[in-house]
Amino acid sequence: MPHNTTDTGTPERIFIKGNEAIAHGALAAGCRCYFGYPITPQNDIPEMMSYALPDAGGEFVQAESEVASANMLLGAAAAGIRALTSSSSPGISLMQEAISYMAGSELPGVIVNMNRGGPGLGDIGPSQGDYFQSVKGGGHGDYKLLVLAPATCQECYDMMVQAFDLAFKYRNPVMVLGDAIVGQMKEPVTPWKPAAVAGTEAADWRLEGAKGRKPRLLKSLFLEDGALAGQNRHLQAKYAAMQAEARAESFLTDDAELIVVAYGSIGRIAKSAIRKLRAQGHKVGLVRPQTLFPFPGPLLRGLAEQGKRFLTIEHNCGQMVEDVRLSIRGIVDSAFYGHMPGEMPGSDDFLAPILDAMGGK
Repeated sequence: MPHNTTDTGTPERIFIKGNEAIAHGALAAGCRCYFGYPITPQNDIPEMMSYALPDAGGEFVQAESEVASANMLLGAAAAGIRALTSSSSPGISLMQEAISYMAGSELPGVIVNMNRGGPGLGDIGPSQGDYFQSVKGGGHGDYKLLVLAPATCQECYDMMVQAFDLAFKYRNPVMVLGDAIVGQMKEPVTPWKPAAVAGTEAADWRLEGAKGRKPRLLKSLFLEDGALAGQNRHLQAKYAAMQAEARAESFLTDDAELIVVAYGSIGRIAKSAIRKLRAQGHKVGLVRPQTLFPFPGPLLRGLAEQGKRFLTIEHNCGQMVEDVRLSIRGIVDSAFYGHMPGEMPGSDDFLAPILDAMGGK
């Protein structure tokens, strides 16, 4: 992918938080509207967008609530505009009705969730307790979001560009699911410029005034006999086509006896634990899903068919492990280790669970 360069020809790097990388990536992707309401630990995103987006020719609105933010996102999407909202756990819960309407109306938009502890108000620390809400359709009805899970600040930038492209490719909301670790950590990021957004994007369906053409209708209400069933069949076919977008990082899996499956910040921490165990001679590998929907099930199933064992590690009480087990069912099971939300994990916390899953080696 192309990079910005300095006068010496070397790629320009900036030292920023994950939240700031989200904002930079959105701007690079052509985001021109942001609607949001403050909540920790994602407040760096609206803070940066409040001054950077107007400078880029866009519009920033601090809405009166998360409900309003999500409905404003729906409205901008209907006009074919690349638009963004961001929040954290309880704020995302308030957005679910509008997100369901967007999925049902086939409207593209990007939602960022920097997951915090729960249930309820929980705390402002990291958690992965929103996995089910994100990948199973957190609102009413049968729908799916494309869900991307960054583990580094560079991925925060890169995945925002991907999120907007995927949203318009599939006419579907996309969620970028991070947590308080990913959002608040600081790392070097190399910005790059994607291809410019074509003026014809969404030209065949966006609402822009019907002068010179027939009116268009974007809706999620289907009352005629058979209409809703037809829409649901159409959506399910689209979700099946999304399987082509599944992505994952594989780390030292070729000779591994045990595969650790972990996403986001926990995948990164698990990689550090695996490096320590590899230094001691233990054959452990990692699969880190970068897309949570579509889930990289075929990759896991292929590894299961090679006779490998599995351990799923999450910062919750057990959610993604269900998708891991579905992926490898009939061949092998997956052990599970859940680090409790409210406690900050470190790589040493994962050593004993990994060794236990290897049979106490």
